[in-house]
Amino acid sequence: MRKIIEYTLVSVDGVFSGADISGFFEYRDDAYMRDGLGQLLACDAMLMGRTTYEGFAKLWPERTTHPWTERINAIPKYVFSSTLEKAEWTNSTIVRGDVVAEVTRLKQQAGRDLLIYGHGLLAETLLNHHLIDVLDLSIHPLVLGQGKQFFRQDATAALKLVTTKSFSKGIVKLTYEPRH
Repeated sequence: MRKIIEYTLVSVDGVFSGADISGFFEYRDDAYMRDGLGQLLACDAMLMGRTTYEGFAKLWPERTTHPWTERINAIPKYVFSSTLEKAEWTNSTIVRGDVVAEVTRLKQQAGRDLLIYGHGLLAETLLNHHLIDVLDLSIHPLVLGQGKQFFRQDATAALKLVTTKSFSKGIVKLTYEPRH
C-alpha cells in the first residue's frame, strides 16, 4: 500500500499560511533543495485541494529556473474539489465525492507514495481520518506571530519522531509518523 506524505513548511511558532511566509525562502540552501527534490522524485503523484492547486497552477508552469519545476509540472496531480470547474495544468485530475474514500482508493493502488504540500483542509481531513502516514515538518527559524496555525484549537495527534535533518541556514526537518 502506498503511503501519503504530508510536507509542510512552518515557522517556529507553528504558522504555515496566511502570514508573510515569503521569509521562508531565504533559509533554503542547496542541501534543502536537493532533499525536497528527492522526496518529490520518490513519489508517484501529488494530492491537492482547490486552493493549493489554483496557487500552484499559476506559479509552476511559468517557472523556468527552479530545480523542482520539471517534476512538479510533470507529476500526476489529484485535485480534490467540489467547486473547481476544470483543471488545465498538465497531468491534473479533479476528484469529486467522498475525499476519505477516494484517497483510500488511491492509497491501495500499486505504485510509489503520494505527496501533499501544506496543511490545508485536505491534509487536515486526511490526518483526522488516519490516512497520513508520514508528516514532514520543515521548521523555519522565524516567529511570525500571526497567520494560520498548523493545528487548530482542540486538534490532537500522537506522533512518533522518526528522523531529523538540519540544514545550514537554520531549517530543521522533523519527520513524524502519526500513531493511530
